[in-house]
Amino acid sequence: MRVLTAGALAGALILSVSAQAADKLVIAGRDGGFAQALAKAVDLYKAKHPDLQIERLELPYGGLYEKAVISLREKAGAYDVLMIDDTWSVEFMSNGWLADLDKLGGGIDADFIKPTVDVARFPVGSGTLYAIPFVGNVELFAYRKDLFDKYGLARPAKWTDVVTAAKTISEKETGVSGVVYRGTKGNPIVTGFLPILWAHGADVVDGKGQAILNSPDALKALELFLSLKAYAPKGVETYNASEVRDALMQGTTAMSIELWPSWAPSLDDPAKSKVPGKVEVIAAPGQVKGPAPMLGSWLLAVPADAPNAKGGRDFIDFVTSKEMQKAIAIDTGNPPTRASVYKDADVVAKYRWYPAQLEALMTAVARPRITQWSKVETILGDYLQLALVGQMKPKEALEEANAQIDRALKR
Repeated sequence: MRVLTAGALAGALILSVSAQAADKLVIAGRDGGFAQALAKAVDLYKAKHPDLQIERLELPYGGLYEKAVISLREKAGAYDVLMIDDTWSVEFMSNGWLADLDKLGGGIDADFIKPTVDVARFPVGSGTLYAIPFVGNVELFAYRKDLFDKYGLARPAKWTDVVTAAKTISEKETGVSGVVYRGTKGNPIVTGFLPILWAHGADVVDGKGQAILNSPDALKALELFLSLKAYAPKGVETYNASEVRDALMQGTTAMSIELWPSWAPSLDDPAKSKVPGKVEVIAAPGQVKGPAPMLGSWLLAVPADAPNAKGGRDFIDFVTSKEMQKAIAIDTGNPPTRASVYKDADVVAKYRWYPAQLEALMTAVARPRITQWSKVETILGDYLQLALVGQMKPKEALEEANAQIDRALKR
């Protein structure tokens, strides 16, 4: 009988564990529509790898973040593939929690839309590739083309055009507000304001992480944003996503400064919308600068402690391939991150706004690359709403928000 030495036994155990890891893939992702996209990908990947055991977790936004942070920080080796919001990427990448995908092989090809790739690198745009873009979420703008044609209004090229159109339609079209947006404090109001802020050449923080909201350009942006309230529905300061979507689908608004890809299909569905085919979806207007829609990309990454890192990378390459992105887009509506898919005739036939969505993605702006963004967003959202409800003057609100953000960034 052969007796194994301690070293040989240890080696055999390592090989056994490695073999077990290679036979299993654990994928942690979002719930909702994103879960449908991942589920389809898993089914098709499983068909190619019938002996592979795949565990897919569906988690809400906060739950996914919390579980990911605990696992990565503790080096628990819980996941092989992790879906992350682009706002988490700075924290995850700077802490060394994600694997270098170039070292795992594969790189990334030029078909991926540049802004979605930039946030997958650290430092942003030029550093190590730590993720692959999976969801091409971008903030869009919507307007009623029938009403614009009726009153001789051109597609809004600037935010000042939005104000003019909102005033015209509010005054002339009974039962229709000129514009709608999310006025609820926190993320909702900030999301609507950022494309206006960026188009005015302003920002929340600069490249060095310093708060810069107390600028003349930021004040012009906020004054324009606040001027829209005169043409918005009563109570807009409490509006969130459901109210904005309802206003669009019921035909009770002429414009929405915010529309997300997942909302768009319902607008053309006669069973859900009273204005099918009448709403145009475009990239956000510009102002001093060109369009600056907010990027809301989701990425797929391999944790640095993944038991099956090579398998994780292979799955990511599979799910983000051109063929899979097309299949997933057509089947689930998950917005692609490859330019070629937005130009595909079959895809455009189903989603007529995809060329405009590609335009928006090509000019998309990511939220500041800071680890404290959630705190900064909360502060800014609070002061934006105070200005919206008239409890603070615009200049006062920006100066106070800037001071609070500056303190938060220094902690």
